Amino acid sequence: MPIYEYACQDCGAQFEVIRPMKDADAPIGCTKCQGKRTGRMLSVFYAQSGGRSVAGTSGSTCGSCSGGSCSSCGAH
Repeated sequence: MPIYEYACQDCGAQFEVIRPMKDADAPIGCTKCQGKRTGRMLSVFYAQSGGRSVAGTSGSTCGSCSGGSCSSCGAH
C-alpha cells in the first residue's frame, strides 16, 4: 500500500498514512489534534542512479518547494 502525506488546516501538522489507493482522498483525522480539516499533499520524490538524477527534481530542492526561491531550504 502507498504512503500518503496529509496536512492539517487546524494545527498545521503534516503526517503520513499508509492506506489503500481507493482511500487516498477519503476524509482522515489529524494524528496530532484529531481535526477533520485535512488534505492530501503533493509528494515529491528524487531518484538517482550512477550519480545522475533519473526522476523527480534535481535533488537541490526540498519537498515543500513550489518553484522559484524556496523559503524552507533556500533553493533557487
